[in-house]
Amino acid sequence: MAKSDDLYVAEQALYEHLLDLVKVEQPDRLLDRFRSLFVQGSGYPDPEIAAIVRQISRIDEAEREFNSVLNRCCHILINHWQMDSKSQAAIPQLVSTIDTSGERRMHSREARRLQLLLGQFKESEEFVTLQRLVQVVDRTEDRSQPPEQRPLSTLIGRYPYLYNHSLLSDSSSYEHQQTIQQLQAKKQRQYEIHLSKYVTYKVRRAQLARQNPKLLKNQRIIKPVRNPTLLEDRELYLAVKQFAGRAEGSYTYKDLAQNFRTHTSQTRTYREFKEDLFEYLITTVDEEYGKRQFYEKLYQHLMNTLPQCDNQKPTDFLIIRTCSQLLNFLVVESPQNPNHYVLIDLLSNIGPTFVMALLLKILLICRKVRPHLEKRFAILFDHYDQSTREAVQWLIKSLENLQVALSTNFGSADLSVVSQAS
Repeated sequence: MAKSDDLYVAEQALYEHLLDLVKVEQPDRLLDRFRSLFVQGSGYPDPEIAAIVRQISRIDEAEREFNSVLNRCCHILINHWQMDSKSQAAIPQLVSTIDTSGERRMHSREARRLQLLLGQFKESEEFVTLQRLVQVVDRTEDRSQPPEQRPLSTLIGRYPYLYNHSLLSDSSSYEHQQTIQQLQAKKQRQYEIHLSKYVTYKVRRAQLARQNPKLLKNQRIIKPVRNPTLLEDRELYLAVKQFAGRAEGSYTYKDLAQNFRTHTSQTRTYREFKEDLFEYLITTVDEEYGKRQFYEKLYQHLMNTLPQCDNQKPTDFLIIRTCSQLLNFLVVESPQNPNHYVLIDLLSNIGPTFVMALLLKILLICRKVRPHLEKRFAILFDHYDQSTREAVQWLIKSLENLQVALSTNFGSADLSVVSQAS
């Protein structure tokens, strides 16, 4: 049902009201206003604005409309607070205000109606997205549980490449999309700087250890740098060497991708392209494991992809479709069909670094499918977001390795010093 003109005008007035207030009022005052307007349902200093919320709560489709309006109102405040580091602490307080609503019985009918709608909002995807956003911006750490017992969802801030899929929805406003993109760029830049510093630190330590091990104890000579990943040092070293250094013989993955693109630019048919793609990919997979079943499954998947086009010349469209369907096969298909047996089997047999290398090789020959790959891992993250970190170590190792792979091949992380390490 189309929204009435009167309701549309009223909602715009509510948004404009909050947009004006957020520019001039302190966050604690705005939080008080928010509680009065959306939680208590009484005592709001602007009667006309309070009347708008009551109007929304009474319409036939109140739940859907209330969710949309409340979500937009939250993001109006969040988008402004996010720009000022002094105001960012108000973001988790705002979400907590919603989360703890309903803890005391309201007396008025209007307040009970709001309480019911807030309870329904807390079950919505919009609220899940707000909770994830808190994990990105909140600098305080919950120490009530050991890290391994905390849910996977608390790690969302570590993976900027998931933000577009885990922190945005189809209904996200343009302003909120901009906020998330700015957050994403900032977090990615910070990660790349920290990764570069850590790798440089480890290489210099290794050089110093060879020259004069006693100097390692002098922190003025070489200041310690914290590992910015959740990988052990040895795992990180393997990942950096693999993704930033020579991966196969004297070739980097970028070299191999360039060679593949050059070779297949002369390929006459789509079927020949798929044959070449199979050969390009399998060099990353341990041969003993591959020959058991994986090579055959991969080959059959490729041959069954758009077979009606086998005699056509490969086009950009065909290459993009092939690579996106390949990522579905190797990672996960969809939220509706979240089976990921192939990924689990690969991880168990060749390990997360080489699995991410396999996916990286696909991205490097068809960069347009990068959002599709990021979406695959967002699906897995959503699927397991309430699992303990301890229970999904395989996924965390994958996410961490993928972060290194993307940063070294598509970001600005300078890890050239790794070639100096032994």
